Amino acid sequence: MATRRIGIIVNGATGRMGYRQHLVRSLLAIQEQGGVELADGDRLLPELLLVGRNEEKLAAVAQRHGLTNWTTDVDEALDNDDYEVYFDALVTNLRVENLKKAIAAGKAIYTEKPTAETFEDALELARLATEHGTVNGVVHDKLYLPGLLKLRRLIDSGFFGEILSVRGEFGYWVYEGDWQAAQRPSWNYRSEDGGGIVADMFPHWNYVIEELFGRIEDVYAQTATHIGTRWDEQGEQYAATADDAAYGVFRLEGGTVVQMNSSWDVRVRRDELVEFQVDGTKGSAVVGLHSAHIQPREATPKPVWNPDVKDGHDYRADWIEVPDNEPFDNGFKVQWEDFLRHYADAERGGPSYPYDFLSGARGVRLAETGLASSEQGRRLSLDPLTEA
Repeated sequence: MATRRIGIIVNGATGRMGYRQHLVRSLLAIQEQGGVELADGDRLLPELLLVGRNEEKLAAVAQRHGLTNWTTDVDEALDNDDYEVYFDALVTNLRVENLKKAIAAGKAIYTEKPTAETFEDALELARLATEHGTVNGVVHDKLYLPGLLKLRRLIDSGFFGEILSVRGEFGYWVYEGDWQAAQRPSWNYRSEDGGGIVADMFPHWNYVIEELFGRIEDVYAQTATHIGTRWDEQGEQYAATADDAAYGVFRLEGGTVVQMNSSWDVRVRRDELVEFQVDGTKGSAVVGLHSAHIQPREATPKPVWNPDVKDGHDYRADWIEVPDNEPFDNGFKVQWEDFLRHYADAERGGPSYPYDFLSGARGVRLAETGLASSEQGRRLSLDPLTEA
């Protein structure tokens, strides 16, 4: 069986996500394992061209990992025919221009989300990709994590019966940056720079909800900027203009109701930074990114409401942990492998990648609609979106 190189341009290689999750934990890890095995036994071995805006940082990253191909000129990278895949991990407000350049250059594209700041731009990208026959994919990493893989297994097995509701809690306390450094970059808290928790997280919630539970028919959201003053990476005080918390209710096709709280101003008292409780007629589950616990109908306790008497029942003990039953790799890496296999299949006339620009556009639309819902104080409908 043959090993074939595949040239990948990594734009944003020095950023938090681009470096840690995509370069180190995904692409370099794929290189170390000898590439991605295809259905016919051949292997695709990534060869990387790093792109970034800061020459000093980029050179340091390349040297650290023994990489020799890098440039600060994205146009130069896109003109290089030795690299057929373009990956984008830039900040959102720089993404659309670069994705359009990559489409025009004839590259296959894999990109972080959100794909754009506005639904109009996201939909235009999907249309352009269709017109140019561009193989394209958007990061949907949470679907590849152990907890959600276990949840999919439970759904597919019929464990829940009819799914009635989903309640999700996401978030943690992000330091303001004065007396302790913030764990997130300051642009996240400035709307003029594309920040905001709705823009960041609603695209995630869109693909998680629609892939696991069904299409979102309407949304009601309430956003807030709970902390109005923060300090940036240089210790300078600035006004936080973007939403740092959002409280959403999504009604799905078929009647399931999903509630999602997202906040960078909440202190954690749960097993993981995000948890979903799924309640169905035959059973319930509490699922994080890694763990999952279930309670079937036959093992459900019978609480009696009596607020005058302390309840000594240990409700956590009633839940059963779902075993792994299989090894789980890094979710970002697994999706990279998945996308590269689809790219190889597309060259042979195979099906298009399901998590494409159109899926990304639906995520941007949900964020945009959530912000509009909060501003208008009402529930807003979402029509099906199956083509650009």
